[in-house]
Amino acid sequence: MKTNWYVLYTRSHCEKKVAAQLAKKEIEHYCPLNRVVRKWADRKKVLHEPLFTSYVFVRSTEQLLYQVKQVSNDIVNFVYWLGKPAIIRENEIENIKLFLSEHTDVKLEKCNVSVGDPVRILSGPFMNKDGNVVSLERKNIKLVLPSLGYFMTAEVKLSNVELINFHCSTEKLVSLTS
Repeated sequence: MKTNWYVLYTRSHCEKKVAAQLAKKEIEHYCPLNRVVRKWADRKKVLHEPLFTSYVFVRSTEQLLYQVKQVSNDIVNFVYWLGKPAIIRENEIENIKLFLSEHTDVKLEKCNVSVGDPVRILSGPFMNKDGNVVSLERKNIKLVLPSLGYFMTAEVKLSNVELINFHCSTEKLVSLTS
């Protein structure tokens, strides 16, 4: 049977506890831990905190999801997308693992758009113009705006755009920070 990665939603601050209980039941899981340096007046300490608040990834078949959910009272539910438990692609899990192995003090930032998405500009000189996201930066996105047979590139604040004609598949990575 085919297994997929799913996202468990846990009670607050119970990610490590749920991961330990899944390990005890020999259920494949991944609780991404972020190495964070905390400073006190007299010392510094490296802590391992969950990267995603209240989320633990678990690999399972769809048929066994109910049994996985019964492992702990600290599991609230699975994260759902379009009425089904959300599936996270294998390469997304691998990318998270690789990124965390190379970086410390990782910060998550919610982003509702991704490269290639069609968007409409809500304010500014290009108001009501449509374009496609070419790249994402910290607070700005670069758009390609087709006009008069030319492609213009504009930097626009992320808060000044909205998605248009956005069709998601169940394979699309769920926003894990919402």
